[in-house]
Amino acid sequence: MSDIRFDIGSLHAAYRAGTDIAEVIDTVLARIGAAGDPGIFIHLATRTELLAQAEALGPFDPAAKPLWGIPFAVKDNIDVVGMPTTAACAEFAYAPAREATVVARLRAAGALVVGKTNLDQFATGLVGARTPWPIPRNAIDPKLVPGGSSSGSAVATARGIVCFALGTDTAGSGRIPAGLNNIVGLKPTVGALSTTGVVPACRTLDCVSVFALTVDDAYAVFSVAAAHDAADPYSRAVAALPLAARPPVLTVGIPARADLKFFGDASMQAGFEAGLAALEALGARLVEIPFGDFYATADLLYEGAWVAERYAAIRDFFDANEGTLHPVTRKIIGGARSLSAADAFRGLYALQAYKARLAPVIASVDLFCVPTAPTHYTVDAVLADPIATNSRLGTYTNFVNLLDMCGIAVPAGTRDDGLPMSVTLLAAAGRDGLVAAVARDLHAASGLTLGATGWRQSSARPVGASAEDGTIELVVVGAHLSGMPLNGQLKEAGARFCRSARTAPAYKLYELAGQTPPKPGLVRVGSGGAAIEIEVWRLCADAFGRFVAAIPPPLGIGTIELDDGTSAKGFLAETAGLAAATDISAYGGWRSYVSGANAIQRQLDRLPSN
Repeated sequence: MSDIRFDIGSLHAAYRAGTDIAEVIDTVLARIGAAGDPGIFIHLATRTELLAQAEALGPFDPAAKPLWGIPFAVKDNIDVVGMPTTAACAEFAYAPAREATVVARLRAAGALVVGKTNLDQFATGLVGARTPWPIPRNAIDPKLVPGGSSSGSAVATARGIVCFALGTDTAGSGRIPAGLNNIVGLKPTVGALSTTGVVPACRTLDCVSVFALTVDDAYAVFSVAAAHDAADPYSRAVAALPLAARPPVLTVGIPARADLKFFGDASMQAGFEAGLAALEALGARLVEIPFGDFYATADLLYEGAWVAERYAAIRDFFDANEGTLHPVTRKIIGGARSLSAADAFRGLYALQAYKARLAPVIASVDLFCVPTAPTHYTVDAVLADPIATNSRLGTYTNFVNLLDMCGIAVPAGTRDDGLPMSVTLLAAAGRDGLVAAVARDLHAASGLTLGATGWRQSSARPVGASAEDGTIELVVVGAHLSGMPLNGQLKEAGARFCRSARTAPAYKLYELAGQTPPKPGLVRVGSGGAAIEIEVWRLCADAFGRFVAAIPPPLGIGTIELDDGTSAKGFLAETAGLAAATDISAYGGWRSYVSGANAIQRQLDRLPSN
């Protein structure tokens, strides 16, 4: 069997070096055979069909087709022309006349569909055991559940059978299987990826998710697949901007210690604490957030409105074929028959109240970090108690789509018993790039191998917002720095962090008098200047214009020279505004000055009052 690494960068490097696509296809098929797991796939393309897909791609051209020759798998509730869609129910099977929009976009980018993967029937579950097909075996420990509902997609990715796989995520199905199989699970903003051609579970909450071995690959696939789709009434135009560097200072909300739930799993709790320490090492400021309202929101998902929505999605089939469904799936969806329209509205009203209450909480931090799952369960434990175990796995996932958040599950370490430890980073809708940027660095810091392949992570490639995306650089030097009081203004304007840098040694920094909050002023001088720490952010042209127009005197925008020889527009102070200002250039930057001033104040506060 070929030892070709199945990540996008490595596979494209192999193609450039002369590897034939037929060898890659044979590697896929050999790895399926070596896995010896009949539960992963429900339908597989033949070698002849895969070669026909490859032939249609034309010559290797990753510029025109960024996923050229990249094999992927598709959860079997997503339509692929030429393959049946079953949603893990043989009696439901149909031959789609049209491709799901997301699959069509990926194929147009050069990706090869290997097959359709197993799932919790009708995407109802988080365990991966609610299927009439064999249960896929967890890639790390076969005694454990693989996680669901996107079980086969996660296992195929973790085993290196494919480079990436599509899942769906309504309650956590794109995150739980990732966390339990040591891979990345990107759950985009709802509506960012079209659900046209996807068998609905809860249509108002469903989204297509991406499994990959690395954050770079997951985000690359997201970037190709994301687009508004007029055929999908729930589609949204969410900008899939190039993956940029994370800001050096971030405020990260975490569940208050008293609210954490691990159901007695001390190893998972210790693993989560280690993951938080790794985040702090990356510059995150952790803030404990009461989580009672998040949990209460999660409880709504299997009450009233959204159970009724699952029933509505397949009502005609369910009523005519109830006896053919998996017993647990039948029990959950069938429970909706006792619900009334009043029950549904009661749930909608409750959700709206929680959204209003939690909106300022979500806005108070840059992102959240939660355990992906609170514990690991064996297959035997889940089969013995299928409802309670499934519910517990959704502790940190069920509320996310209800509250319109995006997220990404990322491996963060190994527990003391050797099992995978994963955390999920969450943020408000549209901030997919931010959570991916932080997840990328957190995964790299873990030093973990990829999935169950034993492959080491590649050296991290530098990232930064590119001028090619049409944005304008803005140098910030004071209260707009990441973690500072006015940084929120940049985020509200849609700015993205680009890089940390220093000015050329031709500037002085002053603390301006009478400013609330305190602000510095940067002034270019003829001699005696210093290199001052700054950050470079990027804004679109319209946002840049609005932002600059709102700058109050004595600050303005001018051209600032950086120590790498480049220049950019940024904050400068008028010399007339320096009356009573304090020269703080010796600190080298506003952040250092503020930290030093705070330390001095703390020392003064400890002095006796007399």
